[in-house]
Amino acid sequence: MPAVSSAPPAAPTAVPPAAPPHSAAEDAAALLVGSFLLAWALLLLQQADAVSGGLAGVAFLVAALGPVPLGVAFFLINLPFYGLAVRRLGWGFTLRTLACVTLTSVLAELLPQVVRVSMPLWLATAFAGLSLGIGFLVLFRHRASAGGFGILAFHLQERFGWRAGHVQMAFDAVVMVGALFVVGPRLAAASLLGVVVVNVVLAMNHRPGRYLVR
Repeated sequence: MPAVSSAPPAAPTAVPPAAPPHSAAEDAAALLVGSFLLAWALLLLQQADAVSGGLAGVAFLVAALGPVPLGVAFFLINLPFYGLAVRRLGWGFTLRTLACVTLTSVLAELLPQVVRVSMPLWLATAFAGLSLGIGFLVLFRHRASAGGFGILAFHLQERFGWRAGHVQMAFDAVVMVGALFVVGPRLAAASLLGVVVVNVVLAMNHRPGRYLVR
């Protein structure tokens, strides 16, 4: 005769309730905060004559090689990526990203006219990387991005589970190689420090399935 266990049945595992979606006001505030953090990082890099990674880094290189202002270059280079954003990530994500890119571009042109920052090169690039990383996190968690490579990194994370930080790091490596020939070894090395800070912040804090509001 089979033995009968007297142990009480295991309690069912509690399923945590789904997090409520962000409100429109919260999304708007996040876009403002994220855009300012990105523009602040661009200000630090611009006044240090350094560059960033990602598509912003491409905008830096374009601005360094020609008469196009940084904010204008950043806005124009992002335009081809909105088609991918609409097809893969929807109109909501695309419109929020477009608003962020536009606001960041405007602030990138306005801030240098009213703010002057003086700090050592390596400190400036490290703080810029930290500001970029936090700004990206704010935008990602409200289903937006800074455009360009961020759109592609967000899409690859959502579809394949690849960490956004790792994807962004691969793109940044290509930009840094280009920077080596445009700004020289010293500024490229200092810029690389900022890129490493950005990607460490993203890799530690933005992982598939974590912090996503459905």
